[in-house]
Amino acid sequence: MTPQETNEMPRSAERSLALITAPVAALLAALLALLMPANPRLGDALNRALPSDTDRRVVLVGIDDASLRDYGRVGTWPRELYGQALGTLEQAGATAVGIDVLLTDPSQNDERLKDAFSRANVVLATAPGESTLLASPEWRSPTGVSALNVSGDGIVRTFQTAYPDAAGTLQPSFARQLAVAAGRNVDLSDQPRVLRYAAPDRDRLPVIPFRDVVNGNVRYGDIQGKIVLIGLTASGTGVGGVRDVTGQTVPGTELQLRAVSSLLSAPFTTLPTWLIALLSAVIAVTAVLARGLWGFALAMAALLAAAPLWLGNILLPGVTLSLAAIIGTALVAAERWWNLRTLALRDPLTGFGNRVAFTRALEQRWATRQTRPLGLLLVDLSGFRKVNEVYGPHAGDELLRDLSGRIMQQKRRGDLIFRWGPDEFAVLLDQASAHETADVARRVQESLDRISYRDLPLRASVGAARTGEDIQTPVDLVEAASRSRYRVKYQREQRG
Repeated sequence: MTPQETNEMPRSAERSLALITAPVAALLAALLALLMPANPRLGDALNRALPSDTDRRVVLVGIDDASLRDYGRVGTWPRELYGQALGTLEQAGATAVGIDVLLTDPSQNDERLKDAFSRANVVLATAPGESTLLASPEWRSPTGVSALNVSGDGIVRTFQTAYPDAAGTLQPSFARQLAVAAGRNVDLSDQPRVLRYAAPDRDRLPVIPFRDVVNGNVRYGDIQGKIVLIGLTASGTGVGGVRDVTGQTVPGTELQLRAVSSLLSAPFTTLPTWLIALLSAVIAVTAVLARGLWGFALAMAALLAAAPLWLGNILLPGVTLSLAAIIGTALVAAERWWNLRTLALRDPLTGFGNRVAFTRALEQRWATRQTRPLGLLLVDLSGFRKVNEVYGPHAGDELLRDLSGRIMQQKRRGDLIFRWGPDEFAVLLDQASAHETADVARRVQESLDRISYRDLPLRASVGAARTGEDIQTPVDLVEAASRSRYRVKYQREQRG
């Protein structure tokens, strides 16, 4: 900090810098909300801590280990098995059936499945980028892209209702088509949706083995009115396994089941970016204005608010809002550091630099005194102690502010004023000739001759000195100004 900056600081050391820090906090918080990438950790924690129940209208028919032992690998068994399974499910009264097995390679007797795979309530899975490619052109059932959004850390957190193909055309996802086949109206969109985590439920109907459905060994009551998803659940196949938000590897078909269940539930609402930026700015500014450690309380509140809003299907970026509150708190800490730093160099009553600031300013300018002569005025006020004794310290403060204001009116641009002592002030004149030094001293003296406080007599004395051949050190300059002041004071007393 330069002496000039010290001299021109606000007059109260306790004055808050909130007029500066609040707008800065708002700007930084808004930029944080706009530029910060989404942090999925809080969503993962909420998804695990507040799992949703899988919609009981959805049933999983698993191609398990026993089914593979009976029929062999999925790609080699007769596709008539799917027809038999569909027949059983139709008789049981299934609302919709999704086959999450890729049937893109032609096989013998595929034409026999024309009727089974041309029903509106049967959905066939296709690979990404091949949404219209099936083993038989005669199959007319709706198709959906069997894809999941795997993040960089290998965890599936979201899904989409549509995926773009090679030409950029949106193709419906498998989960979306199955929900539509069940009568749900779902728009096509490539915007990621949260995949709701469903904890294992012992009371829920377990996975129905595929071979039992083929053989008709199922209770129709377990199927009637349900959405049935057929997919691979066998262990040890090395196919279709992905990780969910718990970090556990689960069959991809199970996550497709959760995607269908999510589409049957109320969708999550994602707050628009502008609203997140606005909330971040408001929280940061509130942290600045609240002062203290309230910013940390706001940060914690932002994180805690995410939980009830999650239950209300609202996605609140609690981490971003929490960081916005921390920004506000950091600026409060920076403001306090600045105040503490400047308190050591500034008089809290007048806002002028104190004696330490005067010493630094004089030492910094002393090296250039040959080309930029320095002048020094020392101002002494007699009667100040009597004002304090009679009318109290508040009256003394009022008097000092009046005196400092009078001196401020007479100084030149570039001159610095310091509070030298309890009732003393110093004015450091920059590049001052002998004539200018004497002129400023005269004007200050005349201004202070008119000072008074109620009925108490006051008398100000102004001493002046200037660098020259007889002034070799800063101490010499101060002593010369002090001797001049005492001469003025003695002369005025003699005349008085």
